Amino acid sequence: MGYKVAVVGATGNVGREMMTVLAERKFPADEVFAIASRRSLGVEVSFGDRILKCQDLENFDFTKVDICLMSAGSGPAKEWGPRIAATGCVVIDNSSCWRYDMDVPLVVPEVNPEALAGWTKKGIIANPNCSTAQMVVALKPLHDAAGIKRIVVSTYQSVSGAGKDAMDELWAQTKGKYVPGQEVSPKKFPKEIAFNVIPQIDVFMEDGYTKEEWKMLVETKKIIDPKIRVSATCVRVPVFVGHSESVNVEFERQMSVAEARSILREAPGVLLVDKREPGGYVTPIEAAGEYATYVSRIREDATVEHGLAMWIVSDNLLKGAALNAVQIAETMIERNLMTRKPS
Repeated sequence: MGYKVAVVGATGNVGREMMTVLAERKFPADEVFAIASRRSLGVEVSFGDRILKCQDLENFDFTKVDICLMSAGSGPAKEWGPRIAATGCVVIDNSSCWRYDMDVPLVVPEVNPEALAGWTKKGIIANPNCSTAQMVVALKPLHDAAGIKRIVVSTYQSVSGAGKDAMDELWAQTKGKYVPGQEVSPKKFPKEIAFNVIPQIDVFMEDGYTKEEWKMLVETKKIIDPKIRVSATCVRVPVFVGHSESVNVEFERQMSVAEARSILREAPGVLLVDKREPGGYVTPIEAAGEYATYVSRIREDATVEHGLAMWIVSDNLLKGAALNAVQIAETMIERNLMTRKPS
């Protein structure tokens, strides 16, 4: 006996990863449906050792589905999320559409699984921003131990966070560097991304921060603690998969490097790789394709009374998106929060 699961946005980067994660983790699904827009009708996607053909979102009957994993963007999420939820199906949405709605839980299962109890208000659960997800996995156990007052984070975000077109643009520009006479102009990004870094992700706001930086602030407060102060600088880098973060944390009480290491060794979802030697840390290449959030380079921040600095890396398509969504569904089942029982 298992559940029936629909993956909306199955042809995108995250949608395909959702299908892979469902299969790899042996999610208790009797049937999985690949759903996409009409232009992708019939497109084939992989689910384990099976091939599924995409069905049309507008004509699909969600009354026969128990769980819907959505990764189709904010527009479709706003239009279709409530409609799908109205059929009694649990909607777990990866877009930014529902994250800031106080009636919608914003959940990272290792951090705030108790928030799932409020899912019935709208029938929707939100997945956080990819850069927020990996950071709160690493920081929540430290907050529980010593109370975080302030976070200053600089991100180094891969192009896969901006979709397949962004990955294609990096690839095309990289190849173009080695073809004399071939000019490549940026389309997906405001400036050339190959061999460059761009200190802008999403649009600028009135205070000078970008929308991506604002997301990290608001989501961290909602997931961990509204009293935490957050300042973020989000940067796009020429990496295909994997987000990295340089994080400085100020605590309410003394937190030594040794204590932080001890806590993180036992923290769910975290792998500590922190050797003070060349290569004794994790980079995006090593994190790509892995489920863990890696923490390295823990050291004292002497600019504040109780401060630590650290390096956090994770696969943004997995823990930052697809894996977290599947973990939410697994936690719903474990906590007996599903209103529909397996068929």
